[in-house]
Amino acid sequence: MKRRQLLLGAASIMASAALITGCGSTPAATPTPTEDPSGTITFWSSMAGMDKVAAAFNASQGKIKVNFETVPNGASGGYAKLSTAITAGNGPDVATIEYPQLPQFVSNGQLQPLDGLINKAETVDKLTDGTKALVQFGEETYALPYDAAPMIMWYRKDMLDKAGVGVPKTWDEFEEAGRKLKAVAPEAHLASFNPNEAALTAALSWQAGAKWFGTEGDSWKVGVNDEPTQKVAAFWQKLIDQKIVKVQQSFSDEWSADLASGAVVGVLGANWSATGIQKRTEASGQKGQWIAAEVPNWGTPADAFYGGSSFNITKSSKNPAAAAKFIEFLATNPDAIKARGNTGSAFLAFPGLTPVAQQAFDASYFGNDIYEVFDNAYSTITPGWQWGPNWDITNTALKDAYGKLTTGGKVADAVDTAQTATVAGLKQNGLSVKE
Repeated sequence: MKRRQLLLGAASIMASAALITGCGSTPAATPTPTEDPSGTITFWSSMAGMDKVAAAFNASQGKIKVNFETVPNGASGGYAKLSTAITAGNGPDVATIEYPQLPQFVSNGQLQPLDGLINKAETVDKLTDGTKALVQFGEETYALPYDAAPMIMWYRKDMLDKAGVGVPKTWDEFEEAGRKLKAVAPEAHLASFNPNEAALTAALSWQAGAKWFGTEGDSWKVGVNDEPTQKVAAFWQKLIDQKIVKVQQSFSDEWSADLASGAVVGVLGANWSATGIQKRTEASGQKGQWIAAEVPNWGTPADAFYGGSSFNITKSSKNPAAAAKFIEFLATNPDAIKARGNTGSAFLAFPGLTPVAQQAFDASYFGNDIYEVFDNAYSTITPGWQWGPNWDITNTALKDAYGKLTTGGKVADAVDTAQTATVAGLKQNGLSVKE
């Protein structure tokens, strides 16, 4: 088993590079790019509508053919399937990987660097520092970002009106709005706390100024329970205790029923939440009642990314030049966005694509200009966040600890547990870690 090191995140707004030390083979050397590549490649993705995008690419030219395969999402085993296939040498040429999981695939040597394959001047160089930070590791680029998903708060505006409150601008105002809502609608909750969404805790902590992962010399520095995160944990515990928010699994039958009935009148999500909210509430006659809003802050406008995916060339690709042409199409071409159609309220990383997505998505269900809110939220993303070398460890530990919230467990205890588990897990993987 060979140990290797990669510098992570130096070419971005991050203050320092992060050193990944893991087990796996050295990444394949970057091949010489082909000016006019051809051949057949495979594309795996769990994202809805990507079959249409692959078909549009095939129709746009005749030299490269993409065979598309739908795979489960990460929570349903998609990443385990992808990792196993790459290790066995029969993975796809192109894969979709979310930002928290990307460093793990890089550290395991399962992805090929894109430098020398893509046209950097027309792709990476046009990205913001914030989105570059998600896909660059040291001086190399391992992915092209698809979406840049700002965290968004969604409300039933009619229920805010009933409570006599405006859209909360700060978390203190959010708590007060929740109390006033309970006074006029005792069974209603202003939002949910989702124990199956550890990435949402990360986003809330990121917004508050947390830095769960960083580096100190040649060691990882881990702070899953750092001071900003403890502040977030204490606040949400207070909301849970006052029954302002309801502890429930996102995307569950209970959550869907509560949105439809009005037992829950807000969703802490992202730009991509629009489709799910509409699907769960339109049969209840809630058209025009839901609005998007910037997430409340701690006194200064701030936000964080929640979710988002990238396109990558796997180590097992036998035709990386053709794969590179395809991922450039996926991440930067307006025709790719048009082909995906009215699939979701996407907010894209590449400049100029979000207006195309906006035209493709029917947002008439909502009571305000949701894309204006997305734009404003995106402009306040807090810089300096980076993901760690193995998100699975932190994700699993936090979700497991959150399983005790309905039986007396506390949010603060959960983040402490996740800190301990993350440090132990990374050390077990052979990494140098400091707390």
